[in-house]
Amino acid sequence: MKTNTIRVVVALAASVASGLAAAHTGEHELGGFLSGLSHPLMGLDHLAVMLAVGLWIGFRAQRQAGQLVAAYVGFLVLGAVVGMSAPILPGVETGIAASVLVASLLMATLVRLPLAASMLLVAGFALFNGAAHGAGMPLASMPLLYGLGLLFASGALQLASVRLGGLLQRGRAAWVLRGLGVLGGGLGAWLLLGA
Repeated sequence: MKTNTIRVVVALAASVASGLAAAHTGEHELGGFLSGLSHPLMGLDHLAVMLAVGLWIGFRAQRQAGQLVAAYVGFLVLGAVVGMSAPILPGVETGIAASVLVASLLMATLVRLPLAASMLLVAGFALFNGAAHGAGMPLASMPLLYGLGLLFASGALQLASVRLGGLLQRGRAAWVLRGLGVLGGGLGAWLLLGA
């Protein structure tokens, strides 16, 4: 592997490890920008979807990466607005669990989809994740700053995972993504059973 690939893998692993160490402990206070910045790393389900989507895009859909990442972030914002302004979207947890499963299967199979189908899937994943994040935003002491931190962290994580997927493609390391996809698929199935 090239040095850049190793650096990206280490950075992602460190962010995942720090997020899992505090994942949904109930001690996380919703505050301002820094609170929003750390929130996407604090739930294994949200993190798994974002990583799987980004890695798949980076490996299989590089030509459309900009459009797909923009769609993910846009629908994440839309989902957050829905989550803030409406009663809890029915089936949010089931939708997130299904997103983990489907995104992981995309990564495990490394399937290429037409742009319209990719957009539809990415939009659905982001909508459910955004709705779950948005439901907690009115509880934040500074909801606008919290939302900006959440958006910044989600976008950065998505871009980093797209970059890593591209590096793995150039390094001909499809086996890494397939293995992560299988693990993610197992997580998604387990989450669906508990949803």
